[in-house]
Order: sequence, then structure tokens, then C-alpha cells
Amino acid sequence: MIGLLEDQNRDTLTLSIEDDGKGMDEQMAQKALDPFFTTKDGKKIGLGLSLLSQAARQTGGDLKIDSKRGKGTKITAVFNADHPDMKPVGDVFETMTALVAGNPATQFILDYKTSDYDYHFDSFE
Repeated sequence: MIGLLEDQNRDTLTLSIEDDGKGMDEQMAQKALDPFFTTKDGKKIGLGLSLLSQAARQTGGDLKIDSKRGKGTKITAVFNADHPDMKPVGDVFETMTALVAGNPATQFILDYKTSDYDYHFDSFE
């Protein structure tokens, strides 16, 4: 599941990504933010989470990893949306289209909420 919550009262953008995969123990979750750590065979670096964490922290926000072995993982990144170092969000719907088209057997769920907008998408519905 992918969640985007724009809180205009607090000027924050919260991105959450949750899966029901293998999960991680606490030691691996700490290593996951290291740009030179990856669990993917044949790869030497894993920049995704380290770059996401850096982007959140540059805005005065933070990134948290909640994970349990055998239960899955939830990544939550909070950004201060009015900070000058806030990166552009980009086209969320185009990104979802590419994810679904490239991974048709994977269920993608997007909940996108603002103070006056609430959108739910489930690729299996």
C-alpha cells in the first residue's frame, strides 16, 4: 500500500509504503538506510531508502522503518512541505500507471488525501 497525506494545516506531506513481504529484523532495518547495503543479488548498492531518508531530513522531516520478520515492512517519510529543500512530488498517477503496467501480478493500493481531496486506487479492483 502506498499512502500520501497532505496536511495543509501542518504543512507536511507524509509518504507511507507498506508491504506484506518477509520483513526485517531490527539490525537489518538499521542497515537498510545505508546506501551501500542491499539484499538484492548481483547489486552492490541500495540507494532508494537512503535517498528517501535524506530527502525527508533535508526538509526537517524524518523517515521511520517499522518491520517485523515474517510480517512485512512499513516505511513512513514525513516532509515539511513548505521547506525550500522540498523536492517536487511529480505525477503520482503516472507513476502508479507505470508500476501497475510493469508489475501486473502485484497489487498496488494508493490512498491520496488532502484536506479537500480523497482518492483510493486498488489495482485489483
